[in-house]
Amino acid sequence: MANRLPDISDKHKVCIICEGNEEYKYLERLNCLHVWNDIYDISLVNAEGNGNIPARYQDRYQNGAYEVVLVFCDTEKKPYEQYEDIKRKINEFHGVDNAADEVVIFGNPCTMQIVSKHWTDEIIKRPAKATNAPLIEKYTGVKGYKGRADQIDKVMESIGVDNYNDMKERIVKMPQDDHVDGSSNFSKLFGKLETSDVQWMNRINDNIEGLEDKKE
Repeated sequence: MANRLPDISDKHKVCIICEGNEEYKYLERLNCLHVWNDIYDISLVNAEGNGNIPARYQDRYQNGAYEVVLVFCDTEKKPYEQYEDIKRKINEFHGVDNAADEVVIFGNPCTMQIVSKHWTDEIIKRPAKATNAPLIEKYTGVKGYKGRADQIDKVMESIGVDNYNDMKERIVKMPQDDHVDGSSNFSKLFGKLETSDVQWMNRINDNIEGLEDKKE
């Protein structure tokens, strides 16, 4: 029997560092729905806490196995200390003042701000799960949402291709300033992952490596 050569994928490798279970499961669900362009091979990493994001990001970036590495997290509430710390460490790692602005995808104040847009225009103003539990129950049937694994899985079952498009329409109308309550730049993520033009990865890498400034 002839030796079988390993499969070599010609897909473009994208790594996304997810803050925790909600972020990981949400992107996993979208990936499974095949709403993004099939030219991308997307690897998701659960950082298991926002404090672990910078180290996970640096590790995957230095690994060299991916064409681009992104971060998906929430801002929590003002004064956004932990969120700002994540951005600062990413900037320091690259030695570029605005590197984090290129790679961080956020929901203010929480990721449920994005998830809920599959069903409603209502703006989430506080990250507390107890506060948002009635909203989640209304649209998903999940009672007393506390972010347990089984509850997250049940919420994700309510996400489909049709309401993915509803989410996109709502998200593009939201402010993208991460210091504004009810904001998100999630449209940057699906805008990139739906396109077949992969130059966006080169532009991000040029910017975080300071190459764009050098060209000028």
